[in-house]
Amino acid sequence: MPFVPEQTISYPALAARLAALPPSCGPVRLVAVDGPSGAGKSTFAPLLAAALAEHAGGAVPLVRSDDFRVPWDADPLTWWEPLRAAVLEPLSRGVPGRLRRYDWRTGSTGPEEEVPAAPALVVEGVGAAWRGSPAACRIWVDAPRELRRARALARDGADWADAWEGWSEREARHFAADRTRDRADLLVDGARVAAPGIRATGVQGPFMDRSKN
Repeated sequence: MPFVPEQTISYPALAARLAALPPSCGPVRLVAVDGPSGAGKSTFAPLLAAALAEHAGGAVPLVRSDDFRVPWDADPLTWWEPLRAAVLEPLSRGVPGRLRRYDWRTGSTGPEEEVPAAPALVVEGVGAAWRGSPAACRIWVDAPRELRRARALARDGADWADAWEGWSEREARHFAADRTRDRADLLVDGARVAAPGIRATGVQGPFMDRSKN
């Protein structure tokens, strides 16, 4: 894949480029944010969704793999079929999806929410950018393994260290078999996703250019 050199791009500039892409799921541009556990996806995705909403002048929904029940020992794509049935299939027809978000801390689901057929939808989680995703853009977020592990254990608790190690192995096998990173349109440095400027590498063409943002 012909990548342009590393550059820094702001969230508003990235949102503008994403908004210029053709729809990929009915009238919706699905922006898939993928990468290993602890990489920074859950920080990056809401910042990107907010920038997209500001650009569009209206809400841009964000759906995460964590909104579905995916046990630690499960296939990383366990959440994809429920996502497809509840959200993606309706959106592909131009009608709103319906979602009841799962709370893994309480083991319960929340009230039904409408997922509108907005100009964009951000989908975040391991498997979001897999080969079967109807993504307009695939974004890969990554960070050094020790940083990822530290973040995950700070989030989930040290008691889950063994479970995280097992999950890390399963997601690595999934990414290797799917070649997710190889197909990414944008590679993001997850060590600094909270910064105003995103450090990224992207493919040649209309999505990324050599200008500074």
